[in-house]
Amino acid sequence: MSGFIVEKSLNGACWVLPDADLFAVEHVARRYDLPEVVARLLVQRGVSLEDIPHFLKPTLRADLPDPFTLVDMEDLAVYVAEAITEKRPMAIFGDFDVDGATSSAVLYRFLKHCGVEAPIYIPGRLTEGYGPNEAALAHLKAQGAEIVFLLDCGTTAFETIAAGRAMGLDIVVLDHHEAEMTLPDARFIVNPKRSDDASGLTMLAAVGVVFMTCVAVNAKLRDLGFYKERNLGEAPLTSFLDLVALGTVCDMVPLVGVNRLLVRQGFVRMQDSHNTGLRMLIEVSKITGEIDPYHAGFVLGPRINAGSRVDRSDLGARLLSTDDPEEAGSIAWLLEECNEKRKSIQAEMESEAIDQVEAADLADAPVLFLSARHWHSGLSGLVAGRLKEKYARPVCIATFVETADGRFEVRGSGRSVPGVHIAKAFIDARNEGLITKGGGHAMAGGFTLLPENLKSFSDFMSAHVAAQSGSNKVHVETDVDAVVTVRGANPAFVKLIREQIGPFGQEYPEPLFLFQNIRVHGADVVGKTHIRAMISDWEGGARMKAVAFRAVGTPLGEALLKGGMTSFHVLGTLKIDNWGGAEKVEMHIRDAAPASAETVQ
Repeated sequence: MSGFIVEKSLNGACWVLPDADLFAVEHVARRYDLPEVVARLLVQRGVSLEDIPHFLKPTLRADLPDPFTLVDMEDLAVYVAEAITEKRPMAIFGDFDVDGATSSAVLYRFLKHCGVEAPIYIPGRLTEGYGPNEAALAHLKAQGAEIVFLLDCGTTAFETIAAGRAMGLDIVVLDHHEAEMTLPDARFIVNPKRSDDASGLTMLAAVGVVFMTCVAVNAKLRDLGFYKERNLGEAPLTSFLDLVALGTVCDMVPLVGVNRLLVRQGFVRMQDSHNTGLRMLIEVSKITGEIDPYHAGFVLGPRINAGSRVDRSDLGARLLSTDDPEEAGSIAWLLEECNEKRKSIQAEMESEAIDQVEAADLADAPVLFLSARHWHSGLSGLVAGRLKEKYARPVCIATFVETADGRFEVRGSGRSVPGVHIAKAFIDARNEGLITKGGGHAMAGGFTLLPENLKSFSDFMSAHVAAQSGSNKVHVETDVDAVVTVRGANPAFVKLIREQIGPFGQEYPEPLFLFQNIRVHGADVVGKTHIRAMISDWEGGARMKAVAFRAVGTPLGEALLKGGMTSFHVLGTLKIDNWGGAEKVEMHIRDAAPASAETVQ
């Protein structure tokens, strides 16, 4: 393999600049009148020559897949359209995360437009845990519901759905979590991960499945003459795309295929959102300038999630469903307070978890399986994610929760790395009888079990992950997208990349740019864990602000703080900083290596 290679960076990774097919790059650049760097990125990311026009400018009319390719969708759409016409009582049960909140808000708004007021039930993260439960279904039944939609959950809820059907409820599952060969006895289950689903839409988040369902039901209502008979305009489906984009980005599903279309269109609408709650949250979060997936994943999403993490699980769905400015403002500020409380508790949990790893010398274990009785169950996923980033290996965080009858159960979350399907491990553990609940995605999932099975489950996970990865040692290799200079990385360059190649997200990451032989100026610590500095090309000239998040105490952070006259190769992503009204480029440093490190050119 040729190209620029750093054999071992400060984060222990090998950097590779893959060979580019220069003929293909030149052909793409000429045929579509594109800059060389854009053509190179398109070729490296495997976009075919014929697909480039749709990739660069996707539209809903031309590129939205047919929702009826999803198994069960045809019959479900007819059923729901007739139920709307008959005004049958409906209710919504949604998960407590951002995907669940946005899914609930989209379906609520669609049904409301059609004249059906469907109450939303969000389970308590700390009291009820993930997924539907019999008490919640009984509550919705007592409120008069005949049809209950389970959103972002339900695919593996065999016993609970059976109990709901026994109550006389028609249960509809709209989900995207991993499915088994057999399915619960729901009236309908629309999930692209069903074994019998050939739609190819497995990348969808639950909110994407809900949106596709609304498109399908809307078409059936049109066929029935529903809108014409009532002199009513069709449901404003495109106005929901800001919520679809938000939920898709925050659930970390692959940002490819239809997801790229939904997110790209959704962020266009988010700039001037008509959603009262979302607008208020943007204002409270003090976001200025253009909103992008970074704001969704690191600013808006954590605030929506914060309510459930401190025992106010319904706040996110309520915020995104209301049209009352006063109520929206109150909820947005309450979520801001919840988020500040969450940060403090999370920092303490992270510190204790890292101490466990270091004290027991677990850093090279196949999976980091950590637990403590006093840890906050609502933060297990965030802490697992932080440690996954730090140690570059799968992490499970287990917490102990007291149930309504005074017993304790263990609830936890897992976060994974490429090559290890964490949800498959959880499902296999459930089938072995080690846990009572378990599932999720390849990169993230959750589990519930009895305390006496904790050691057996931990041992099972170690063996399962080791078998998946083929080795106890994780090899980290980082592909470099392009080599640039500080002088050349100007706002116009960054905007070009973002507009032509973006948006970026899971399995479609932001381009990583390599700056060779740069100098670090004035590095210091900000916010206790981050490092801020200015960087310049070694020969001087233009300077650029750079930030290494959560780098304090790491080899990367220590090297940047020493800086001085050391020449570095630096790898990271580029952002536009609009602070103060002037557009400047800011680098988010992912990794670095002394320029003296062993390299191959």
